Amino acid sequence: MSRHRAILTNFTLIFLAIFAGLAFNSPLLAKSPGQAETIIVTAEGLVDPNADAYKKDKGLMIDDLRRDAQRQAIEKAVGVYVESSTLVENYLLIEDKVLSRSKGLIKHILDQSSPRLGEDGLMHMQIKAEVFIAEVKTALQSLSRESRLSLIKAQGNPTISVAVVVRDAARDSDAVPENSSIADNILKEHFVDFGYRVWSEEYAKLLQRDVGAGQTGRKVADFSVIGEAKFKQSSITLQASGIRVTKHVLTSWTVKCINNHTGEEIYFNNKVPKNKSWNDEDQALEDIGRLIGQEFSKDFFESQLMKPSQTYQIQLTGLPDYDTALLFKDEFVGLRNILNAELLNFEMNGLSVFEVECTGGSGRSFAQVLNSTILKPLNDKLDGPSMQLVSQHGNVVVVAVDPGPQPGQLQQAIRQSPPASLATASPERIDKLITDGEILDKVARMNPGLGKGSKENEQ
Repeated sequence: MSRHRAILTNFTLIFLAIFAGLAFNSPLLAKSPGQAETIIVTAEGLVDPNADAYKKDKGLMIDDLRRDAQRQAIEKAVGVYVESSTLVENYLLIEDKVLSRSKGLIKHILDQSSPRLGEDGLMHMQIKAEVFIAEVKTALQSLSRESRLSLIKAQGNPTISVAVVVRDAARDSDAVPENSSIADNILKEHFVDFGYRVWSEEYAKLLQRDVGAGQTGRKVADFSVIGEAKFKQSSITLQASGIRVTKHVLTSWTVKCINNHTGEEIYFNNKVPKNKSWNDEDQALEDIGRLIGQEFSKDFFESQLMKPSQTYQIQLTGLPDYDTALLFKDEFVGLRNILNAELLNFEMNGLSVFEVECTGGSGRSFAQVLNSTILKPLNDKLDGPSMQLVSQHGNVVVVAVDPGPQPGQLQQAIRQSPPASLATASPERIDKLITDGEILDKVARMNPGLGKGSKENEQ
């Protein structure tokens, strides 16, 4: 302990806690204090104008188009609680209990585009709606317990990595820090009391390196909590006995929490405590661990985990023109796990920046979500041109777009092929939506399993 005592005299205490393997009890079962009552959703409705019913009644076609847009908005809100693949597998159940209730679940229609006939042969309409997210949760709770448990997002217990180190405050800030196992263990105990598992920081760093190099399929850390506490030594000599008494005084400390998937600093605080001193070094280290741990309650982490969405930047390189960028924005809007999408900047054959608000991806990095739920359906749609993830840094991803060998090939593929959203649509939705055989063949090429099933059902 003499080594720690010498260090604590003039050193700064810094700790780093990294949280991984996110998961909590289902958001269907309890409402987080920080969860919003409504969310804003942009969605696209579709109808097949070749249906016999619409040939006699164009008004019915527009009404159905608007209703489908509203159902897609609700389906996106359901995606806050239900994984995309699970929603497809249980489409009829969710449709009956949730998607059909647009009047009770949509608070306002904030914006609505004019109906348009696309080169893909389908009618399109976009809406921006305010959806009661709490009511969506209630509707899902009306399912049987067995059905509800099979639908909710799988989320296990969080894994926490904790390291507490001391640094010399009197010297240069680049001085090498040294680990303090006492404060380290106290902080670990605080998180274990929440039911979380604990990692060593050394293992967390090793895992981050391996994941970054593509050497493991395990999850990297989701949150980092970083704090710093400064001490000074105060000594006094007692006149009666001549004994010199030394105390360790806490002068200030800071703490912040970072979401490693988005790079967002979700919590920060600075404190200058009064009358915080200790005669014993070990007790000082224990109390520092407790003080820092008290900054983070279980409700804090639950509110973060239960946020309905996260905002990211998707940077596309190689778009040939502005119209193509706008077409990609429309494709993003149609995808199930993208609540909203905006084109922020465009540069011909350079870097075009989109801001997207996404659901899903609990316990997964955005790069994983991007590949499986955004790039895959878009590549299924683009017969020839392809999109490939180049890099991810926090909440920013860079995607290279290959426009194809022929001028205008990319824009033509986007305009003439059905929306990428149909590459992940359920067979039941396709059966109800599409009656034209040619359009159905296009969907089958985008997703052979869905297309084949729908076509056989039609026959």
